[in-house]
Amino acid sequence: MKKQAGFTLVELVVVIAVLGILAATALPRFVNVQSNARVAAGNGLAASVRSAANLARASWVATGSNAGALSVTMDNQPVVVAASGYPAATNAGIVAALQSLDPQFTATPATPAAGQMTFQVGTFAACTIVYNEGTGVVTSNLSAANCGG
Repeated sequence: MKKQAGFTLVELVVVIAVLGILAATALPRFVNVQSNARVAAGNGLAASVRSAANLARASWVATGSNAGALSVTMDNQPVVVAASGYPAATNAGIVAALQSLDPQFTATPATPAAGQMTFQVGTFAACTIVYNEGTGVVTSNLSAANCGG
């Protein structure tokens, strides 16, 4: 007689049960991927805003730190600066210093007296970073909960 090789029904059921348990424990770890991606994109934008602000201020200082100078040139593009030397919280200021703003981010200046610009990540109103033209400081409100998690 020939000996048959293969899996028994019990072995197949056990394998399916083990795969089901693994899937049930691994799935929650992958559900929150989109909000984590938004947080990461926001952190990248925050770092870019910090770098652009510091480069613009360094250019302002290198040209003599003249408080009367209201713009610097970065890559042949004028960037409006505030009295502090950091880019102004406008499209002609910090957004111009960034040189390109991904469409997933929207920039909204606060009231002109506030000297702040808010960048929103995606469509989540609480998923933001805020740039301050007086100090060049960038603060973020990025968390999985604020960014759609």
